[in-house]
Amino acid sequence: MIRTFEPGDEHALREIHLASITRVGPLAYSPAQVAAWAGRTREAWEWLEWHSFGDRITIALGDDGMPVAFALLEADGHLDMLYCHPGHIRQGHALRLVKEASAYGRAQGLSMLYTEASELARPVFEAGGYEVEHRQDFALDGVPIHNYAMCKVLSLAPAPELTTLVR
Repeated sequence: MIRTFEPGDEHALREIHLASITRVGPLAYSPAQVAAWAGRTREAWEWLEWHSFGDRITIALGDDGMPVAFALLEADGHLDMLYCHPGHIRQGHALRLVKEASAYGRAQGLSMLYTEASELARPVFEAGGYEVEHRQDFALDGVPIHNYAMCKVLSLAPAPELTTLVR
């Protein structure tokens, strides 16, 4: 099941964010890169702030009803975050969230979504219809790292029905 953020989810999202970076990140990034990236883990209060600003945080739930993955979509179409807990990767949660963001974006009248995808997230975004614009090389706390600027043009066709349970 997929639903939108509720106050009280912020601690689970922080845990998913950090666990994904530190336990999945090493599959494509060096220890120094992972450490620099993990240093950017968001605090619980930041999730509440994003929610209060109107950013859409969509959460995939595991069989036990607990959050296992999330996506943060800003009002301008920027899909800022997509993370899945390491114990729940390769189960389709991330792709469902990417597709849900597209359906929501269409429903909001957006013509395009864009993101900066990690090496690990790039295939998920490609499966969701995003195209790579270019590789971005930069430094986090002096450590060289990269990601991919990607975008997806949203069709003018009627949006598929959202699958999100809104609370």
